[in-house]
Amino acid sequence: MSLHFAAVNAEGIVADLDLLPAAYRVLLKLRAHSEPGGRIEIDQTTIAKMLKLSRPAVNAAMRDLDLAQLVKKQRPGIYQINAMLAAYLTPEDAVAAVRAMPKHERLNSPDFVDRYNNAAAAYQDQLAVKRRERDNQKRRQVFKAVS
Repeated sequence: MSLHFAAVNAEGIVADLDLLPAAYRVLLKLRAHSEPGGRIEIDQTTIAKMLKLSRPAVNAAMRDLDLAQLVKKQRPGIYQINAMLAAYLTPEDAVAAVRAMPKHERLNSPDFVDRYNNAAAAYQDQLAVKRRERDNQKRRQVFKAVS
C-alpha cells in the first residue's frame, strides 16, 4: 500500500452539502478504490453490492454526486472524482491537478454550495414537470377510453 496525497482537506466543504446519506457512503467508497488522480472503473451494481445498497439508491447517490460536481460519469462504468477530492502519488501531482482545474469547478469556489443547491432544485423541478406530463398523458388516455 502506498501513501497518497490530496491537494486540500475538502471534507468540511463537502459536509456543507445536503447530499443524500447514501451519496456520502458512495463517495467514500469511490475514493477508497480510485486510481491516483481520481479515475475509477466500477459499475453501479458493484457499488451497490459493496455497500449493501439497492441499485436505485446507488443511482440516486451518483446523481447527487454529479449534481454536486464531486463525481462525474465519463462513460458507463468510468467515473472521475473531483480533482480536489482525488488522491495522488505526490503532493506536487495534487497541487498541479488543482491548478489545472477551472476555478468555477473548485470546491472552495465561493458559490460552490449554492451551485449544488440550485442544480438539485433544478433537477427536482425537471422531475416535477415530467410527473405532470405523465399524469396529463394518463388523464388524456382515460378520457379517450371513456369518450
